[in-house]
Amino acid sequence: MKNMWIAILMMIGVYSCGNGNGGTKEEVAAVAATAEPAMALPSFMVMDSEGKQINLQDLKGKKVFVNLWASWCPPCRAEMPSIQKLYEKTQGSNVAFVMLALDNDFNKSLQYMSGKGLILPAYYPAGPLPELFNVPGIPATFIFNEKGQLVRKIEGSDNYNTDEFVKLLTKGV
Repeated sequence: MKNMWIAILMMIGVYSCGNGNGGTKEEVAAVAATAEPAMALPSFMVMDSEGKQINLQDLKGKKVFVNLWASWCPPCRAEMPSIQKLYEKTQGSNVAFVMLALDNDFNKSLQYMSGKGLILPAYYPAGPLPELFNVPGIPATFIFNEKGQLVRKIEGSDNYNTDEFVKLLTKGV
């Protein structure tokens, strides 16, 4: 019986690399309003597919959608098509997407995206993850407003192909 429970818990861990939605909009907004620097867009270097490094803080002035994912993570793979749709719907808006791949080999991440026809901007950490991005599981998504304040944190997979997310990314501060 004990082995059955261990197996069930392990399956839950594999199929839900995250653990919920990270709080209601109001809870996250309340935390962000009194935000410590840890709740702001971190100063963090990432590398794109061509080896160019950028600092996330350089994206201030835009809404920033950061998604932590890996090609080996089933919930990450499951939510990618909805993120792709959101990306397409918000093109031309003042939004930056940062799909932060956590595979050991960035080329594996890029091959996965290419094989699935995903044209999302992929990045790789150029150093240790900042404290804010140290989450218990992936996928995890962080949405920052133009001022660099965290306005939404989602741990676990979600459907991003919704009017709610389009409005969050395209409407004013």
